[in-house]
Amino acid sequence: VQLQASGGGLVQTGDSLRLSCAGSGRPFNGFTLGWFRQAPGNEREFLAAIKLNGLGSYYANSVKGRFTISKDTAKNTAYLQMSSLRPEDTANYICAADGLMRRIVDGDAEYWGEGTQVTVSS
Repeated sequence: VQLQASGGGLVQTGDSLRLSCAGSGRPFNGFTLGWFRQAPGNEREFLAAIKLNGLGSYYANSVKGRFTISKDTAKNTAYLQMSSLRPEDTANYICAADGLMRRIVDGDAEYWGEGTQVTVSS
């Protein structure tokens, strides 16, 4: 199983960026894809999660209103649209997958990707 995160880069304060997380290697029917981030010296932080099939998404309060999670079920892919980026958003953004949204929201998952680096300059 592989979760490939992409779309990171170096942007300026106030810019937007869209990250992608593509799952492969097994059927993902009924799975939830989620996004986390981790900055050096900080704990991993849950950001958002979305059910690949059906309805259901969840956001951390820290990004609600600025970040939007969406999906392409046919591609087993989740996207994270980030807007009004700030230097404190600088981190490695990691995607994860699990059969239960609750586990991802609680910070755990069965599968983890490598992450994509986002750097926001001031």
